[in-house]
Amino acid sequence: MRRQAKRALIGATALAVAAGATAAAVTTAHAEPADPPAAAPALAIPDPGGEFATGTTQLHLVDEGRADVWVPEQDRELMVSMWYPIAETEGATAPYMTLEEGNLFGAQLNLPGELLASVATNSVLDAEPLADDGTLPLVVLSPGFSFPRATLTGMAEELASQGYAVAAVGHTYEAPISFPDGRTTECLTCEFDDIPDQTLVPNRAEDLSFVLDELTGDDAVWEDSGVIDAERIVVGGHSIGGASSHRAMHADDRFDAGFNLDGTFFALDPHKLDRPFMMVGGGDDHGSPGQDDTWDEAWKKLDGWKRWISVTGTTHSSMTDFGPLGEQAGLNQDDLDGNRSNEIARALVTGFADTHLRGEDAPVLDANPDWPELVFHNP
Repeated sequence: MRRQAKRALIGATALAVAAGATAAAVTTAHAEPADPPAAAPALAIPDPGGEFATGTTQLHLVDEGRADVWVPEQDRELMVSMWYPIAETEGATAPYMTLEEGNLFGAQLNLPGELLASVATNSVLDAEPLADDGTLPLVVLSPGFSFPRATLTGMAEELASQGYAVAAVGHTYEAPISFPDGRTTECLTCEFDDIPDQTLVPNRAEDLSFVLDELTGDDAVWEDSGVIDAERIVVGGHSIGGASSHRAMHADDRFDAGFNLDGTFFALDPHKLDRPFMMVGGGDDHGSPGQDDTWDEAWKKLDGWKRWISVTGTTHSSMTDFGPLGEQAGLNQDDLDGNRSNEIARALVTGFADTHLRGEDAPVLDANPDWPELVFHNP
């Protein structure tokens, strides 16, 4: 995956932020002296829509004996954010990301780290899960390249409010990641001139399977892992995270279904996949057949339940938290309102999980006048 491709992964968001920041700077520079500017409005993840309140906790995992492909002298280690339903709502809500993560990620987007670190969330930090009897289906999420796992918080909170356990994986050296001992690792791979996708994607797939081992094995790392139903698991993600989820399904049949949110299928597995898979594209690169050859090829190799859906008026990062946060900050330059993008993303992913893990109908997964922005393809 060359530098040009990497930049495309964050291009839409970066352009929107840069354009908004530049416009604000020009306006300020040419304005007459006036009252001191008001403080920027606080940003917040929209409330989840399910019946349950949500909790969250952080897990530090080390895959002992497995060398990190980016720093081979170290074992591969990951941070994972868990979300789940809770009964008690007392307690502080979790930070969106650490200030150190915010500073590093904000530098990519021309945003102050304090703004990103101060985003309000809805989940109580380290709260006790509501269930303890293995009844919660699990959704494993993988973020886009250079994107912290926090950028999928809104989707994770929505799923947890609907009765799912959710694990968002931070892939070390592919985004800023803070660890419990005070370290914050940078996006080392962001500095590479050419990232071999045949290394990046299979390595992420291995990360996802390792996380599943740690959450569902006999010696599970999470003390509350008993809430998880290990027989009902979806894997999916944004951008390279979606491509890696597809690869993980080929490598690990414990994943029952998967989805890709606007990600090129780098390192596409050449074999057919007979389990459910959903492809959701924005309007720029993956919206329609013929725009990205890897999507056309992946579609041909899906032998089970499948959907190819494009969301009119969206761009690459619209399905992440940057849809609603960009709208709140006045930086959304998509044709579609960022709050509506957020509503659509949550409906598609929860509907997909409900269909394939709970056997429930989800009208959003078929042509429906309630969702006029969705276009269904069947090339």
